[in-house]
Amino acid sequence: MVNENSKTIEINRLKAPLKYKDSKVFDSKGNQLDCIETFSDLKYIVEPKDGILTEEEILEHAPNSKEAAKIRLSRGVGDNSDVMLINDSVPTLLGFYYTIAVCLAVPVFYSGNTSWMFFMLILFILPLIYLYYIFNLKNYVATSHKAAVNDNHSKIKKTRKLEDVESEKGLSSLNRYVNEVEELKSVFDSKEIKVRDLITKRFKPPQMTYDRFMTTIDKAHDLFYHEADGALNIAKYAVEDTPRVEGEIESKIDTLKSIIDQIEDLTNELVINISSDEKSSDDVKILIDDIDNLIDSVKEYK
Repeated sequence: MVNENSKTIEINRLKAPLKYKDSKVFDSKGNQLDCIETFSDLKYIVEPKDGILTEEEILEHAPNSKEAAKIRLSRGVGDNSDVMLINDSVPTLLGFYYTIAVCLAVPVFYSGNTSWMFFMLILFILPLIYLYYIFNLKNYVATSHKAAVNDNHSKIKKTRKLEDVESEKGLSSLNRYVNEVEELKSVFDSKEIKVRDLITKRFKPPQMTYDRFMTTIDKAHDLFYHEADGALNIAKYAVEDTPRVEGEIESKIDTLKSIIDQIEDLTNELVINISSDEKSSDDVKILIDDIDNLIDSVKEYK
């Protein structure tokens, strides 16, 4: 059975920034990613692991993945971009196919042989039939969802309209705070993954120390996203830009930075602690206490 900690780690992996090294791209776990090529785009996508997230969680946390595209198509709410995503090899294959076909067609054309020209025409048409088939969105809809396709389309249109309305809210003068919070969320996610891995390596479960440290990281995660969501809500929905509004947002951003700094200090100490022969964990425990104190102080302030 999948536990919440596994889901949290997987979600953080999906949301963490990609790493670029030697013209290669890796996810936060060091797994190399393949380039996805469509007719109009080249991109790298982190795919969710099987059996950890539900369909709804995949759609929420990995909306640009192939798995999310398959889910949308099976529900009858996908589009041609989803088809191209799960058939990303089609542009390359078509390129090779028609290159060879053109090379064969040139001598056939000059020979004037009607039968061979007709055969070449069929070769040129076959890929078009295949494209027509894969772009027929009804082919992807699961039986259980076919009856609800029209209803789903109407719901999606309503949802998109609501999203458009929401996106129009907020003041342009506060957009800088939205961007800063989103950047801090990405930084925190990547550092949280590292610190959890290091805690697991240094204090393997079921040690009480491991449970206590993981509980503290869970609390730090909850506090971070509580403050981040609060800052984003103020920035997006404030009807006027006042010193009080900016002060409240900046206070929450300061809390986010403090959490990131303490997680980073803990990560560095764990790295030193793991490589140390003495295996002393006193400094690590002090840093954990500091994080607990920060969490408590923010709660008391609220």
